[in-house]
Amino acid sequence: MTTAPYADHDQPRVLDRRTGPHGEVVLRRHGALLQIIANGTFLMDTSDGRSERLLVDTARDELGPGRAAPHVLIGGLGVGFSLAHAAADPYWGRITVVERERAIIDWHVDGPLRDLSAAAVADPRTEIVEADLVQHLHTSAETYDALCLDIDNGPDWTVTEDNDSLYSFSGLATCKSRLSPGGVLAVWSARPSEIFEGTLWNAGFQAVRTEEIPVVRGVPDVVHVAVRAA
Repeated sequence: MTTAPYADHDQPRVLDRRTGPHGEVVLRRHGALLQIIANGTFLMDTSDGRSERLLVDTARDELGPGRAAPHVLIGGLGVGFSLAHAAADPYWGRITVVERERAIIDWHVDGPLRDLSAAAVADPRTEIVEADLVQHLHTSAETYDALCLDIDNGPDWTVTEDNDSLYSFSGLATCKSRLSPGGVLAVWSARPSEIFEGTLWNAGFQAVRTEEIPVVRGVPDVVHVAVRAA
């Protein structure tokens, strides 16, 4: 989830606005950018994508070349940067995207975001699951080699209160249970969180670290990385 500067005179234009079980979701165009807004909170736009790509690459690099056809879960479809990047990499054997907003899925299937993700959505390795990520992790019997989660502006800045539990000790224990031995959890955040790092350690993860992505202004975007014991 990244932002970029644009001319002051540009006025955003709403392309679609929908109300679902989690509130209002808006897709708008601001200059050359497409933006997603949820309940009045800016989530992401199409300006950059470096941090979303790093989210996937960090998990891949941590897993290493010895794992055959690994299965990655991407939590949050967003503007499609993470999915498109994963699908462009033959390393991944399966790619599951969990997205709770029907509107966002539609914008990728036959809407304005299709130009960014059409090839990735059509990739035979890709499966898009319309579900709440927290509920999916609790109810799915599937295990994954990597969880790449980008559903909030970070552990300390969630889009909805329901997401808070994901970053708690019990939520991280659930994440760990969905990972195969040696599997990787990568979590996108708009700012570093020492508290979240501590919770990762306390939940039994290993090799906890934070990768920073410099931004033009303010604190860097980060990816929190942790590994389930082999």
